[in-house]
Amino acid sequence: MGFKCGIVGLPNVGKSTLFNALTKTATAQAANYPFCTIEPNTGEVAVPDTRLGKIADIAGSKAIIPTRISFVDIAGLVRGASKGEGLGNQFLANIREVDAIVHVLRCFEDDDITHVEGRIDAIADAETVETELMLADLESLDRRIVQTRKRASGKDKEAITVLPMMEKALDLLQNGKPVRMLLEGIAAEDLKILQGLNLLTSKPVLYVCNVAEADAAKGNAQSDAVATMAEAQGARSVVISAAIEAEVAQLSDEESAEYLEAMGLEEPGLDRVIRTGYALLDLITFFTAGPKETRAWTVEKGAKAPQAAGVIHTDFERGFIRAQTIAYDDYVTLGGETAAKEAGKARDEGKDYVVQDGDVMLFKFNV
Repeated sequence: MGFKCGIVGLPNVGKSTLFNALTKTATAQAANYPFCTIEPNTGEVAVPDTRLGKIADIAGSKAIIPTRISFVDIAGLVRGASKGEGLGNQFLANIREVDAIVHVLRCFEDDDITHVEGRIDAIADAETVETELMLADLESLDRRIVQTRKRASGKDKEAITVLPMMEKALDLLQNGKPVRMLLEGIAAEDLKILQGLNLLTSKPVLYVCNVAEADAAKGNAQSDAVATMAEAQGARSVVISAAIEAEVAQLSDEESAEYLEAMGLEEPGLDRVIRTGYALLDLITFFTAGPKETRAWTVEKGAKAPQAAGVIHTDFERGFIRAQTIAYDDYVTLGGETAAKEAGKARDEGKDYVVQDGDVMLFKFNV
């Protein structure tokens, strides 16, 4: 479905190292100087989900196919980017193309790795990037709202509909606050209008605190401060050590499990980044299962059964009749489709059914 998380931040905070580990490739050059990433690199990664294996075991599936999400490594931003400093214009253009922002913050000390502003302060780094994004949004809205107000005064229906949301966004920005603060509790129709404005600070944010190896398990004062900031903003935060993740990415599953245990970690930090990025986009997973394969599929929260069918194939949505649906817990507890049917836990759902995370589905259609 093409959901993308853009990895952003100041130069030399670990963006490309994180991207390389995420995609288990070295396509993004990781180097100790600003702008070593010029063109955005894109990589698809599997979304970790322990439910897949359990369903596959019960179904006797030959193959397991996870759902996927894209991460984009974007060039580092510097102060003044909103006015074209550094690679500012390119950075802003690239970030407009993603659905959510993964903001990497440097929360470690290392004299061998320079900081573009000569200090280690994760909150100040976050504010630098956020300020540039807000300035870009202010310029964009200031330019557009004048014409929208004129059209609204002339009784243009579209302008009358869009103007209130533009004015709310502008008011937030003028008070130094990101537009994403409008997202909480927003009505569906207003959300659609806001998304249509394509403002940089309206995109949901995940702060990734890149800490030293010794702090990977519990974080440090810098990452604690970021967590507090994220909570106040309605954003999310995750603590990882990009150095550890880069090492883990080169190991076999058995070796990585041993390495993580030695570091006091239960799972790779990247798993948390991927899962949190997935949740940040308000996505859920449903499953299909059979002897050939067990597969995870992605839909947006609130999607109805025909939309879920359409993710598999457009013909399924066009000719949708019904969907046999078994909740994940019932599927696993009872031991599969046949037992779920016998227990009355396999439901035939129609066009108005809202898909729930973990549903195991079999679609009936006629084209």
